[in-house]
Amino acid sequence: MNRPLRRPTPTPRRPVTDRPGRRLRRTVRRLAPAVAVTLSAAVAVALVSDAAYAADSIEAVVNNIRTWLVGILVAVATLFLTVGGLRYAAANGDPGEVEKAKLALKSAAIGYGLALLAPLFVTIVGGWVK
Repeated sequence: MNRPLRRPTPTPRRPVTDRPGRRLRRTVRRLAPAVAVTLSAAVAVALVSDAAYAADSIEAVVNNIRTWLVGILVAVATLFLTVGGLRYAAANGDPGEVEKAKLALKSAAIGYGLALLAPLFVTIVGGWVK
């Protein structure tokens, strides 16, 4: 009557390196800084005018600040949009990764909203200075 308990033999697990989506996540982590630098450089080159860097008036300074602010916000928001989309694609149904991707996409939406409102903020601050 006293039989020893038999434990089921565990099924062999796949090695950690064979997890689906792991290679894509690693690639995204490696490429994200390069994408950020490239986008920032492209935005900076596109926004720099051929005019002299010295400002003639306070309005010129305000316009330059507005241009740079919008450019930086759009670049960062685009980076978050890219990272969020890649995270969502690499999530493979993992709820934690899906939540991180949604958070990055929400951050991108907030960044684009701030980029749209940046000219208004700079105009208000420029009105205080005059």
